[in-house]
Amino acid sequence: MTDPSKGPGPVHLTPANCPNCGTQLSADAVFCHRCGRNFTVEMSAKTPSGAATSDAASTDTLVRLRAALADRYAVERELGKGGMATVYLAKDLKHGREVAIKVLHPDLAASLGADRFEREIRLAANLQHPHILGLFDSGAADGLLYYVMPFVKGESLRDRLNREGQLPVEDAIGITLEVADALGCAHAQGVVHRDIKPENILLSGGHCLIADFGIARAMSEGGANKLTQTGMSMGTPFYMAPEQASGETVGPTADLYSLGCMLYEMLAGDPPFIGKNAMAIMAKHAMEQVPSIRIVRSSVPEEIENAIFHAMGKVAADRPQTAAQFAELLGVQMGSTSSMRVLRLTPTAQRRVPSGAQTMLAFAAPVAWWRKPQAIAVAALLAVGAAAGVWRMTAGRSRASANAGPDAHRLAVLYFKDLSKNQSLGPLADGLTEGLIRSLSGGSSLTVISQGGVEKFRGSSIAPDSIAKALRAGYLVRGEVEPDGANVTVSVRLDDASGVSLKRATFVRPAGNLLAMRDTLSVVASDLIKQQLGEEIHVRETASASNPDAWLLVQRGRQARKNFDAAVAKGDSAGIEHELRAADSLFAGAEKSDGKWAEPVTSRASLAYRRSRTIGRDPALIRKWVEVGLGHANRALALDPKNADALEVRGTLHYFSWLSNLEEDAARKAALIASAKEDLEKATTINPNQAGAWSTLSHLYNNFPTSTPTDVLLSAQRAYETDEFLSDAELVLSRLFLATYDLGQFDKAAQWCAEAGRRFPAGMRSARCQLFLLTTKSRTPDVPAAWRLADSVVALAPPAQKAFYRLNSNMLAASVIARASKTAPALADSARHVAKNSEGDATVDPGREYGLYGAIAYAILGDRAEAVRV
Repeated sequence: MTDPSKGPGPVHLTPANCPNCGTQLSADAVFCHRCGRNFTVEMSAKTPSGAATSDAASTDTLVRLRAALADRYAVERELGKGGMATVYLAKDLKHGREVAIKVLHPDLAASLGADRFEREIRLAANLQHPHILGLFDSGAADGLLYYVMPFVKGESLRDRLNREGQLPVEDAIGITLEVADALGCAHAQGVVHRDIKPENILLSGGHCLIADFGIARAMSEGGANKLTQTGMSMGTPFYMAPEQASGETVGPTADLYSLGCMLYEMLAGDPPFIGKNAMAIMAKHAMEQVPSIRIVRSSVPEEIENAIFHAMGKVAADRPQTAAQFAELLGVQMGSTSSMRVLRLTPTAQRRVPSGAQTMLAFAAPVAWWRKPQAIAVAALLAVGAAAGVWRMTAGRSRASANAGPDAHRLAVLYFKDLSKNQSLGPLADGLTEGLIRSLSGGSSLTVISQGGVEKFRGSSIAPDSIAKALRAGYLVRGEVEPDGANVTVSVRLDDASGVSLKRATFVRPAGNLLAMRDTLSVVASDLIKQQLGEEIHVRETASASNPDAWLLVQRGRQARKNFDAAVAKGDSAGIEHELRAADSLFAGAEKSDGKWAEPVTSRASLAYRRSRTIGRDPALIRKWVEVGLGHANRALALDPKNADALEVRGTLHYFSWLSNLEEDAARKAALIASAKEDLEKATTINPNQAGAWSTLSHLYNNFPTSTPTDVLLSAQRAYETDEFLSDAELVLSRLFLATYDLGQFDKAAQWCAEAGRRFPAGMRSARCQLFLLTTKSRTPDVPAAWRLADSVVALAPPAQKAFYRLNSNMLAASVIARASKTAPALADSARHVAKNSEGDATVDPGREYGLYGAIAYAILGDRAEAVRV
């Protein structure tokens, strides 16, 4: 939001309730998740004097418009405002009729330009159809771009949906056919609307009219490439085809996709996909199968549902290619305009199978482990496969093949060497290294390897070129710190992947001036990189210490925390307690030295969380350390409310409390996970590269009632893209595999499985994902391979979980055997036997989630009764 004291700017406030449909909104909503109303333009902040800036702007526009068009139109008043234009009621003085004048918002008008706008809109004005709201006039006046349409006395389809919810089937189909007929006319003349939605469908006299065709071509041909600069885009997330959301060139099938979404909403009462923000909704359009309308409204004919599935194909080529083909799928031959009130459905000779969804699987794909047991059983009995989504794997950098070479845009900052005789500069060397990694990870075109990636090479004798190869880094930053009397000399160099030195620099700073040393290193290193790559390097600025003693204490505390982690890994109880006290004492000293710096307090919270995870299973001990950590986190946030690290650790502590069942009251337990979700999501909003928060969210979404596999997938993908060397990277890869598997995206699941095998070849999850893939139609049901993989999973599982994974792996093997029985019937009894003996009991599988995979095996075999029993 723009500060009013700094002059006018694009500001907005979110209303408490949507002014269009009344839905309650979150404080940061920029559009209504129910009806799609956009607030980024129509709402504005109050000026210090109390007058709304938007009111002033609207009054100014109205005055200018009246003056500029006074010889042709008597402009009366504002009718409404949308994301791209403001509508005014006026009287056409020459013809004595009421008209509506739409005036483009200034930012959009500036991006288009008057000449291009008039040239392109003139072509759209040639559209003549009973169900297209025509154009009377257009032009530029006093810097305002406008176009004039008939004033329609009636209501929009959105108004009717808000009032009635679900429409009668005949009315919904009638509206759809009229819109389709109009779209067919426009498409034949090369005009694509790009924003078909209920707000743009006007209802009058028992028929409908499509509005805003006049602006569609101007937007697409004249300014589509500039829309993102104004913060606008053609299309609304609830109705936008996947290719339109990703910025690709769109054709007529994008309009048909939107029409399919709109028909879905008219019948079901809600859009096919909803989410907490535009990105989440568009991701669902790209990845999730269209929910069945008939589940919520059984009166909808099956052929209508199939037609919607077909129109909403993820790939444009899988949809009906013309409006007439869509009408044919609906069971209507388009010969003349259909009435909304009297509709006769004429079955066509042949009806296409909806190809927008993946070909139905021979069996129900096992639903991933976060699914509720009821959902697994229903999926098994229905034996319905998930729809294949069009998902662009944007993290190519983090999924390089095993033999991939160095990437010129990957940079690794290796730990600086301490050249002092007594190693007294170790904390300084580590602090400079880690600070440089953070500062260079500020959004430049470089991918900076995280601390977790380079830490394993700290103090090692491995050759630089070997390190570069292991990290696939095109460049290495190396350095040393050395005492020089009362000063410290810092040397830094930039090497290529072969270890050849390209650039060097050295500077000297007083030993006591640690903060200047840190800041100088950031500038010097970024300058070396800039000289070599010839591009600007953005340095990330973070809240920092004002006291050098506090900064050094934090570096020493981090070193003690690493020693604590090492003691935990070795099971050294005495070492754990000693290093824990040492680290906390150092962080506490830093807090005392610089009471306004949140980092030492956040570090104490993080340390307490680490201890809560290693203290054992005693709820009282876990609670003690969680409460200690929350106290520190709250104190850090009091110092810095927008500290992403503090929000992450507080959210993680709340979530661990929820996982540990520390709260028995159902309402308070629900509040715990909701609070955790809020903190973690806020952390990722403040810092989109907050990999740890993304990772925890990818687990939390598994357990949050309103989250979906798409939420899990997107957050896990973001975590891995941001930091592929996270300490829990193997778990993140497992979530990525299971989420894509659950969504039926088996090609993507196979890629994630391969990545897990490359990164963690000896990991249990690498073998387990291969076993999962054998249960899908994407693999031949190889029974011997299934048993080998099942045995590998059990062999690699932790001792305490071997019995659990034995059951799970056997159930998956049973599904593979059941698939194989389709061509070798004699195997059916074997599948039943394995499934029966793998159901387990509450001591091994208390949640009964994995036992329910037996329902899938039985469903494949056709044993519905057994599937229901399980």
